[in-house]
Amino acid sequence: MQLQPDPRFLYNMTVNLKQLHGNWDDGWALDKHMLKSEYLGDDCNGHPRFQNTRSEAGEATYQLKYKQSTNKAAILAEAIAHNICPKFPKIGFIVPMAASTSRSIQPVNLVADELGKIVGVPVFDNILQKAPNGTKLKDLHSKEEKLAAIGKSLSINDAITNDGKWDVLIVDDLFDTGASMEAACEVLKTYPKVKGIYVAAFTWK
Repeated sequence: MQLQPDPRFLYNMTVNLKQLHGNWDDGWALDKHMLKSEYLGDDCNGHPRFQNTRSEAGEATYQLKYKQSTNKAAILAEAIAHNICPKFPKIGFIVPMAASTSRSIQPVNLVADELGKIVGVPVFDNILQKAPNGTKLKDLHSKEEKLAAIGKSLSINDAITNDGKWDVLIVDDLFDTGASMEAACEVLKTYPKVKGIYVAAFTWK
């Protein structure tokens, strides 16, 4: 689904939306992460070299995660606000997906914070918590392996002090098998202050 630029926004990222299916109410990703990866041969140390072509969302995600280009957070947040958020009912609060890797800058948290400013809802980066288990999900291949690795590492911290039930938006960077997101949703469904669960990802694999 190719969307046209919106004059209300600064960046107007080109996207190709994909609906994400799982144990949430509705979910979407902005674009495919990698469009093409061409093997160029090995370097002088025997390491393979690739020419990678990413979508706009994929390149912004890569620059944010691995090059610390923090300005990409606002660009991704704006794309989600423009292209994905209108598909959902009124969101009460935003939760960034709990990170599996400790970084000095957490990309998903940065984008969630920027998105919260744009759409005018609070962001709680401490509701969904993940205990370290020593396993990197990107090193696992099947959904079953990932679900098993996640296990009981996710938990809820009751950070909302007032009473009520709200629709929550979970923000994540890369949607692959959906195992992490499904585990997160199962945990959030146990939180009495959650009504509906909606998902937005920067890219899909």
